[in-house]
Amino acid sequence: MDDVSRLLSELVAIPSVNPMGRRLSGAEFLETRLTDHLEAEFRSLGVACRRQPVAPGRDNLLAWYEAPESRRTILFDVHQDTVPTDGMTIPPFEPEVVGERLYGRGSCDVKGSLAAMLAAFTRLVRERPAGSASVLLACTVDEEFTHTGASRLAETHHGADLAIVAEPTLLNLVHCHKGALRWKIRTRGIACHSSTPHLGVNAIYRMGRVLEALESFAGSLSRSTPHPILGPPSLSVGRIEGGQSVNVVPDWCEIEVDRRVLPGEPPAQCLEQVAGMLADRLGGLDGIELGQPWVNMPPLSPSASRWLEPLGDAIAAATGRRPDVMGVPFGTDAGPLNAAGLPCVVFGPGDIAQAHTKDEWIDLDQVRLAAEAYYRIAVGLGRGSID
Repeated sequence: MDDVSRLLSELVAIPSVNPMGRRLSGAEFLETRLTDHLEAEFRSLGVACRRQPVAPGRDNLLAWYEAPESRRTILFDVHQDTVPTDGMTIPPFEPEVVGERLYGRGSCDVKGSLAAMLAAFTRLVRERPAGSASVLLACTVDEEFTHTGASRLAETHHGADLAIVAEPTLLNLVHCHKGALRWKIRTRGIACHSSTPHLGVNAIYRMGRVLEALESFAGSLSRSTPHPILGPPSLSVGRIEGGQSVNVVPDWCEIEVDRRVLPGEPPAQCLEQVAGMLADRLGGLDGIELGQPWVNMPPLSPSASRWLEPLGDAIAAATGRRPDVMGVPFGTDAGPLNAAGLPCVVFGPGDIAQAHTKDEWIDLDQVRLAAEAYYRIAVGLGRGSID
């Protein structure tokens, strides 16, 4: 097993599961163990690093490579957390290599990118190539749920000129993506014994009417004027719960709504649009409560145009293929970073189709190529002239 594959295996074997808002505890949850491991690696390299507290037990980890006579600083951003392991058909934290695939939770999203960035960062530290850019490697927390790590990083005086955000892009360059707005809608009712339902008000039935309206509204969004790269906005209901017992008319029901936001769409307007639609279709909002967003992830607008050609040159030199430049519908840490004024692109090994799956895997050859690409990006953007 080569060094990059061995490094990825070590990372997958360290659980860093995001509980995604659920009240879960145990050694496999949160990023603490992985942060400790990464900090030890940076200390052994002899580079400056520090923890940036984000939430109890959850710290961003920042490490610096100070290049000699550097004119630029590149931020490498990669998240530490993974989605949960529910429903997986393979042991999530026992990495297995079959052919050129490495299996395990987080192998694709995004510990393959983390291994590649660590390998490139280590090489920069050891070789100290003349004229390269300085690199701040930021290992963030909570990307999979609320992006609090990237939001905290965006508030930091990092001094970077450009961010390379790691996500599975099949080694292509992503220069724009949708954002996400997530909130809860709760319906209220009056509980009573289920043998006399006419004495109560069924909150689940009330939510049923809300859901019908939302389904119709989602269809109209899909037919609205599309973004030239990202297509139309979207809306989806992803969770529902309510009631207390089958023999009690429920006095509450709650859903969680996901609204994908295009560049230029004001989030407040998206919420007002849904509230107005529900009021119109249901004759008011009696017994219906719209909560405040618990996720407000900005979209990524094209902001790194002047960097695309030299980035393409560096990636082509590493991989033998010039990357496509594209937009994607999913969100990344680039959203909060770009919203704070930092030009961003998203780039990494792996296919998003393998992320979050029951048998998650990544192509190891892509991880090796990504390690070479990240290294060449730091060298190339440090030496090249960019207006």
